[in-house]
Amino acid sequence: MIVARRFIISGLVQGVGYRYFVLRAAARHQVLGTVRNLPDERVEVIAEGERDAMDEFKNDLAAGPMMAEVSDVEETDIEVTGRFRDFRIDH
Repeated sequence: MIVARRFIISGLVQGVGYRYFVLRAAARHQVLGTVRNLPDERVEVIAEGERDAMDEFKNDLAAGPMMAEVSDVEETDIEVTGRFRDFRIDH
């Protein structure tokens, strides 16, 4: 079953390669969507994928790359739109 979720990641997640880490994690888990930095130094991820893959993806978001320090991952279920064809970094 395909699910869609919005993740807001807090902590030291900007300037440490976090968005590129998310891009690689999305490819591993076959998750589609976007990742972007927010003005308040958090990172937003909008993702669609299989429920099990999404749970594993969230675990990766919580771990982050070596230089990151993730303090919180807020997760919200959102409506599946099917609009994503890949996963990309929004600038």
